[in-house]
Amino acid sequence: MNDNLTFVNPEGYLPPKGYSNGALVSGPTLFVAGQVGWNAQCEFETDDLAEQFAQALDNVLAVVRAAGGGPTDLAKMTVYVTDLDAYRGSLKAIGQAWRARLGKHFPAMALLGVAGLVEKRAKVEIEAVAVLRGATDPA
Repeated sequence: MNDNLTFVNPEGYLPPKGYSNGALVSGPTLFVAGQVGWNAQCEFETDDLAEQFAQALDNVLAVVRAAGGGPTDLAKMTVYVTDLDAYRGSLKAIGQAWRARLGKHFPAMALLGVAGLVEKRAKVEIEAVAVLRGATDPA
């Protein structure tokens, strides 16, 4: 639980599935650059979209942890995928990867289908905003 982060969903709206409609934040804010599904040595270990999603999410969380935060500090995420049909077909595996890393924490989110990403082998890229609970000095 992060006291610097409150999720907002308008009254009367159907509850969103897997995300929140808004995030009200206060405190140190970390902007995480787009992370693709490769390992720490910038090598892709798979071409499977769900496995790349899991690795990209791990990479986002590694940046958040390096700044002194954790999974529940994520306020907003934007996910870019190169194949929307493959994404839709991988929802079960993606959901499992999500729950293993974030449990039932659902930040404000957007998902976009794109023609391609800078890294040719990348099938997914995730950028994020985290609101940290206190001042950090990762240096």
